Amino acid sequence: MDPITTWDLSVLDALQHCRTPFLDSLFSTLTHLGDGGILWIVFALALLCIPKTRRLGLCVALALIFDLLLCNVCIKPLVSRVRPYVLRDVALLVRAPTDASFPSGHAAAAFAVSGALAWKRSRLAIPVVILAFVIAFSRLYLYLHYPTDVFAGIALGALCGALGQFVSSRIFRKKET
Repeated sequence: MDPITTWDLSVLDALQHCRTPFLDSLFSTLTHLGDGGILWIVFALALLCIPKTRRLGLCVALALIFDLLLCNVCIKPLVSRVRPYVLRDVALLVRAPTDASFPSGHAAAAFAVSGALAWKRSRLAIPVVILAFVIAFSRLYLYLHYPTDVFAGIALGALCGALGQFVSSRIFRKKET
């Protein structure tokens, strides 16, 4: 086993010693907020439907599209990293994902949205960043991702948020001229 995977597994194993019934229930519930990106898609659509937040909604929607293409279409199939629960005998608290582990799609989507909000200096950024960190951590607590998967998802999501902001600002700049 390579040194990075060994370190990743040692972090996950340490988290297993911190498990409690309350945290098991909490993180099992919170992790599902990121399933399929549904929460973030509904959030983007809600922003797009309100005239006052339409620009922000476009930024968030573009960030999610960039995230989908980079994370799920390009990187996950290319890297095809096996999930950590495959290497350890761990009782999972949620249904086992069947796609590749790297990068964390839950973290990437959450940080694409929070990154877009932060780049747009939205007052929604702080609560969404907090929620994004909780969702990302839940993936570690539940033994579904390695820490490096989550770190990569956070970085990729932040990049997608910046791309969403950049492209949406160009679209609206062209409409105004």
